[in-house]
This record gives sequence, C-alpha cells and structure tokens, in this order.
Amino acid sequence: MNFKLIIKFLSILVMIISVFMIFPLIFSIYYHDNAYFGFIITSIIGLMIGLLGTTLVKVDNKQLSKKDGFLLVTLSWIVIALFGGLPYIIGVHMDLTNSFFETMSGFTTTGASILTNIEAMPKSILFWRSLTHWLGGMGIIVLSVAVLPMLGVGGIQLIKAESPGPTMEKISPRIAETAKYLWLVYFLLSVIETVLLLGGGMNLFDALTHTFGTMATGGFSTKNASVAYFHSAYIDWVITVFMFLAGANFSIHFKVLTGRFSSLKDDEFKFYTLIVVIATLFVSISILHQYTNFFQALRYGAFQVVSIMTTTGFVTANYEKWPHFAQTVLFILMFIGGCSGSTGGSIKVIRIYTLLKQSIIEIKHHIHSKGVFSLLINKQLIRKNIVYSISGFFFLYITIFFIVALSVSLFGVDIITSLSASAATLGNIGPGFGSVGPVDNYAALPSVVKWILSFAMLVGRLEIYTVFVILTPTFWKK
Repeated sequence: MNFKLIIKFLSILVMIISVFMIFPLIFSIYYHDNAYFGFIITSIIGLMIGLLGTTLVKVDNKQLSKKDGFLLVTLSWIVIALFGGLPYIIGVHMDLTNSFFETMSGFTTTGASILTNIEAMPKSILFWRSLTHWLGGMGIIVLSVAVLPMLGVGGIQLIKAESPGPTMEKISPRIAETAKYLWLVYFLLSVIETVLLLGGGMNLFDALTHTFGTMATGGFSTKNASVAYFHSAYIDWVITVFMFLAGANFSIHFKVLTGRFSSLKDDEFKFYTLIVVIATLFVSISILHQYTNFFQALRYGAFQVVSIMTTTGFVTANYEKWPHFAQTVLFILMFIGGCSGSTGGSIKVIRIYTLLKQSIIEIKHHIHSKGVFSLLINKQLIRKNIVYSISGFFFLYITIFFIVALSVSLFGVDIITSLSASAATLGNIGPGFGSVGPVDNYAALPSVVKWILSFAMLVGRLEIYTVFVILTPTFWKK
C-alpha cells in the first residue's frame, strides 16, 4: 500500500477545498455576516496541511494500485466531510455530528439537512453548503485527477474507484483529458442555468446556490420552502429541465455539444426518458383534482418526478398530501436514480435496464429452452460477468437498504421514516417520507442515527463496492 502517496494526495485535496472557501468568504464580507472567521481559519489550516503534505512527504513510487485507489477515494470523502465541516463548527458553533452530517450530505449530493431554519443562517454558510454539492457532484476526485499529471501521478485508478455508474466512458484517450472535458461541460451547463434563473427574477446568490443544487442533483436550497418559495412556473420548469439534464450521462452532453447528436439514441438515455415521461403522466393525472388544471398538475408532477428520479431532492409541493398512488410512484423512483456517468445517485438506470432485459431473456429461455439469446445494449453484446456484477450490486443495495432501515428503527424511529430515510440517504436523494418528508428535516433524529445515515450517504455515493472492499480482511493482505 502506497501510504505516502495517499497522504500526499489527501493533502492536495484539502488544499483544493481550502481554495474554494474563498468564494463563501467573499459572500460573507459582502453580506456582513459573522461566519467569515470560520472560513479564514479553515482556509489557513487547509493551506498549511497542503503545504506540509506536499513538501515534507517524499514519494518515490508515484503509481497508484487498484487497492490504493479504493482506499484513497473512501478516505478522501471522509476527510473532505470532516474538513469541510469546520466552517459550521467555527462559524455557527455546530457540533461535530451535525457538521459532519451536513457536509457529508453536501459533498455526496444527498441534500439531507439538519437545519431547522435555513433562512436564518449566514449567507456565506448557505453558499458553502451549496458549493459542496457542486464540487461533489462531478466528483472532487475527478477534479483532482485533472491536476494529478502535473505531479507525475496517474489517476486512472481513482476514476475507476470513484466515478458514478457501472462504467466510466472515456471521451478522450487520456483520462485527465476526460476529467477536464466532463468538468467543462458541467461548468458550461451551470453557467447557462444560472443565467436563466437570473432571468426568472432570482438574485445572483439564489441563482448560483440553486444551480449548484440542480447540476449536482443535490437539492440544498437557501429557502425553508425550497424552490416552492419562489412561486414561479418559469423557475420550476428551468430547474426541472436542468435536473433532467444532470441526471443524464455527461458524456452524452459532451457529444451533443460537439455535434454528435446520434448519442441521443443511447439505450440508457431513451429508457431514462421513458421512465420520466410515464411517471410524470401517472403522477400528474393522480394529483389533477388538487390543482386548477392539467398544466398546473403537470408542472408540479414533472418537477417532483424529475427531482426524485435524478436524486436531486428539491421540492415545490408537499407530496405527502398527494394521493397514495403518487407517493408510491415517487418512492419507487428513489430506487432507480439517474443514468451512469451522471451526478445522480441510487441504483442507476443502466442497471435496471440491464436486469430488465436479462429477465426478458430468462422468460424466453423458459419458452424456448434450446434457444440462444444475446443481451444487447446499444448494439453491443453484454457479457455474463457484467450481468452477474450488476445482479450482485442490486442484491447488496437492497440488503444495505434494509440493514440501514433496521438500524435506524432500533433507536425508536418509526417504520415510514426509517425506510424512507434509508432510501433517501443511500440513494443520495435527501427528503423522504414521515419525519424526514419534504417539509421536515433530519434534525430531530438521534445522533447515532445521523452517523449511520452519514455512512449510508458515503456508501451510496461511492456505489457500495468502493467502501465495502476496504472492510474485507482480504483487502489488507499483501
């Protein structure tokens, strides 16, 4: 295990986070809030750690093994959650449990919050809270990989361990170039959404923070009522569209921007779109009696379907007051999630699509026992070992979901809250049902439950295997 290189990389990561704290510090000075001291102290600490780690730790071997990648990625998310929580502790005197929960929720793009009065918080804290979404959305590791070649370090093992989805599609022969292109698309879409939200009447602060939450499919809002606060059909539709885009594979965005429109024929993207359209129609029709006309029902139905499906977690309505059918549809969507290579969480559309096609093949086998059937996705043959891997992931995901729910219920949390909190944190969604519903938060949960759910966020963000592989005895054997 290359521990020296791991320490060096973690030092660089902390230093990168420190640099980004300049932006909330600017807002702190502009709005004259009292949280600036927390950002100054944290930035100084982070820069010192970075300088010490990069200068004192001498690394002979600059190659990361597969084991190094798994350990480094897991430690990276834990370290940035601890370090990123310092402004909460120093600036607004939040305790360790709540600061870690809020920061882990931010970087993993979960959007589950313990803040009971969001609008009373300093603007700089709210900006930092949303910025953690944006940084964690594309993956802080992917950002770091873009700069690793300058240090003579290869980053392919980090990308493989951290990138969301069952596969990492390279859009450039060099992995660092791929990371840069993905971040370029991410940044470009963020700029476009910010401009559109400004055109809808939002100020720059709200436009930026809600863009961060949208593009990262995170869901942190600066308002207690979330997006519902703005009472704007225009803003609702802009955010709905960009949540949908954020839930799609970012390599498709890159290809479309470079004129390769045939990428829109991607099987996963078509299935993703189909699920969104069908679910939106089902929900909109079921809530029609609660709104003045179909278009208004469609506005609220589409927003909530896309928000839950992409694991964003913004809300424009208290969906717990909707019919049970609509609530059931939303609960099912919590387990589907976005596309591979997107900022969305949960199981992912490609896995659901693969298992569905494999199930159809199994049915055909029962009818034609001697038949030969091939599993094709995007006209490419999918090998059996990939199907086995996806099946294993699906089983582990559901098993962990129930274990987390049982663990939460051990501490006196009711069954609806336990199940939905487990689904919402493991799937990086944010709001659930019951005590953690769209108009509630996670503040009232016992401290031990918050640590359990923080772990669930990490496991969900790193797609189970990355975290659990380092917990096995085999991993630590030479």
